[in-house]
Amino acid sequence: MAHFCILNDSNEVTAVNVIADSDCLDGDGNESEAVGIAFCESLFGADTYKQTSYNETFRKNYGCIGATYDASKNAFIPIKPWNSWVLDETTCKWKAPVDYPVDENVYMWNEETTSWDVIE
Repeated sequence: MAHFCILNDSNEVTAVNVIADSDCLDGDGNESEAVGIAFCESLFGADTYKQTSYNETFRKNYGCIGATYDASKNAFIPIKPWNSWVLDETTCKWKAPVDYPVDENVYMWNEETTSWDVIE
């Protein structure tokens, strides 16, 4: 299955449409984003579409509703989970200002203290 995001004027994902892989094949049988976009336009109307990968094999992250497409990075940026987190420019994922502890405990982010709290 192929996944195509609909983007609004701010490049925010407003919907994700799933179509058959066969609906993305060009005349030579090769997968083509342009063919998939044309198919989506024929079914759902003219919008701005970008293909996304459920397995994150391209465009860095899956383009879920609320994510933003960054054309300069050719990547989908997920929703920022906390105000203190910063974007990792390489992975285009949000990163806590403090690394997740590496031990046997399970932690939850505490935005008030900008630290990881052990879950009891």
